[in-house]
Amino acid sequence: QVQLVESGGGLVQPGGSLRLSCAASGSIFSIKAMGWYRQAPGKERELVATVTSDGIRNVADSVKGRFTISISRDTAKNTVYLQMNSLKPEDTAVYYCNADAVGSTVYHYWGQGTQVTVSP
Repeated sequence: QVQLVESGGGLVQPGGSLRLSCAASGSIFSIKAMGWYRQAPGKERELVATVTSDGIRNVADSVKGRFTISISRDTAKNTVYLQMNSLKPEDTAVYYCNADAVGSTVYHYWGQGTQVTVSP
């Protein structure tokens, strides 16, 4: 089992910045990738950025050049960060942390979600 705890959402003006954090604990040795997804009202959940345990990053075109994903590891937890710069109103959504772990099958874990609102 993997537990995910997110923090860092909030209200920001267009052009501003926010940093999201997600701490993973539990069976962190089984985690193969972590990342962020978002869901705006009336829309499907979409990938924002992911990073594998090998450091391979995948970033959505809509945020490329503005958002940066990074990860830190210690013996007790993995923490994935999403640095969001030059925020736009269309970035408004609930952001969800994700961890993909491998055991007898692939397990997908989700955080509780954190609201990001970009508005004047």
